Amino acid sequence: MITQHGTVERYLEGFGRSDHEAILACLTDDVVWHIHGLRTTRGTTEFDDEIENPAFQGSPELTVERVLEAGDVVVVTGTGGGRHRANGPFAFAYSDLFTFRDGLIAQVDSYVVLLG
Repeated sequence: MITQHGTVERYLEGFGRSDHEAILACLTDDVVWHIHGLRTTRGTTEFDDEIENPAFQGSPELTVERVLEAGDVVVVTGTGGGRHRANGPFAFAYSDLFTFRDGLIAQVDSYVVLLG
């Protein structure tokens, strides 16, 4: 049996490889992704377009620092790094709240803070 925590691990590993198929397999068809303060995507087509946002180069490097699970929610906090095409490399802290429905991620609430 695949756990919610295991699904989130597969999702994050997929992002580290920009593996669209692996990421989308973790999501409901009507998934909503709120990247608070930036944008909201609805459905797997819009979500798929955001996996490799053209403003960024390559895959993000994500480090998980903490995972909390309660009921149908898994929360992950950590740090990461990426490369913006126009502005170069950047570091960030993040918190992602994953809400599950029927064993798949139905909503992602992402909070991202740029570091130095």
